[in-house]
Amino acid sequence: MRPSPRRSRILLALTATAATLVLLAGLFAASSSGDLQSQISGAQSDAASLQSEIATETGRIQTTSSGLQDARRRLASVQAMLNARESQLKGVQTALLAARDHLVDLENRLHLAASALAANLVANYEGSQPDLVTVILESHGFSDLLERVSFLQRVGHQDAAVVTVTRATRAAVAREANALASLEVRDRKLTEQVLAERNQVAALRSALLARQISELRSRADKAAQLQQLNGRLKSLEARAAAQAASAAATGNANVGGIVVNTGGMVQPPAGAPPAIAQVIAAGNAIATLPYIYGGGHASFHADGYDCSGSVSYALAAAGLVSSPMVSGDFESWGDPGPGRWITVYANADHVWMEVAGWRFDTVALAESGTRWSQSGGEYSGFVVRHPAGL
Repeated sequence: MRPSPRRSRILLALTATAATLVLLAGLFAASSSGDLQSQISGAQSDAASLQSEIATETGRIQTTSSGLQDARRRLASVQAMLNARESQLKGVQTALLAARDHLVDLENRLHLAASALAANLVANYEGSQPDLVTVILESHGFSDLLERVSFLQRVGHQDAAVVTVTRATRAAVAREANALASLEVRDRKLTEQVLAERNQVAALRSALLARQISELRSRADKAAQLQQLNGRLKSLEARAAAQAASAAATGNANVGGIVVNTGGMVQPPAGAPPAIAQVIAAGNAIATLPYIYGGGHASFHADGYDCSGSVSYALAAAGLVSSPMVSGDFESWGDPGPGRWITVYANADHVWMEVAGWRFDTVALAESGTRWSQSGGEYSGFVVRHPAGL
């Protein structure tokens, strides 16, 4: 019994509505998956940026650490020089002490010499020491005279010796005083130089340590941000995997963000590789969408597709392209010549392909309202390419 025309029209309308709902559901899944993929890509980009910043901070820390090592070596060198100068200072201080003791001894000798000279002068003026005439007149015999003259000579020599010693002692005291002053000046200069250099190196080391602490803190903050971002990225990837599993369970799998329709108008032949089934299913998902110039190039997900956008979309489902390509790009894509399952025909203005004997071409929209057809196609002026192994 044949159905009535009215009933046939109703069935056709219901079938068309159901197909539209399936397609809309697939496109909604694509949009949702596309948003997730966009978020995942953004998170991956942010993570890469953070990793780059962490690497930069690590480089700065290594530079600062190298500076710290140089400062430590310099400080060790200065400390060694300081130790040597401290040894010199000890020698200077020992010399100072000896010079002061010598100066005190000279001053004592000067005092004794001055006292002796003063006593002799007093004795001369008081007349207790006779002159030569008195000695001659008062002497008792020649022997007594000689003895008295010899005594006078000894007294004269003693006075001269006292004067000489006094002069020499005064000069020695002056020299020792000058030497002592010079040693004290040298002592102060050595001390000031050593302390200034040690303080300078210590300040440099402190500044480098402060910088290293700041850089380590900055890197730790970025590492914490990266850890949080990686956690968010894992969550997004888990959601994407869950969506893909859910879509696969409904028979409308979402392959790498590309919507496919495994129950569409074209079915892969028996024995076809899985990649062919994926390309055909993706072609089914967009087969009846309108032609839009530039469609499918800003993103795989669009309201309509041009020729190269359509071919890119279908091939992407099997991972044969990673991003939308223009028609001229397909002239050097894949391997030359026709393929066993897929053959792409491309030039600078147009591209189409044959998949398992089916023509997938936006030109077919003018004839049957779908990109799929089993006849026709332009061959002249096109470069023939195919994916490796297919």
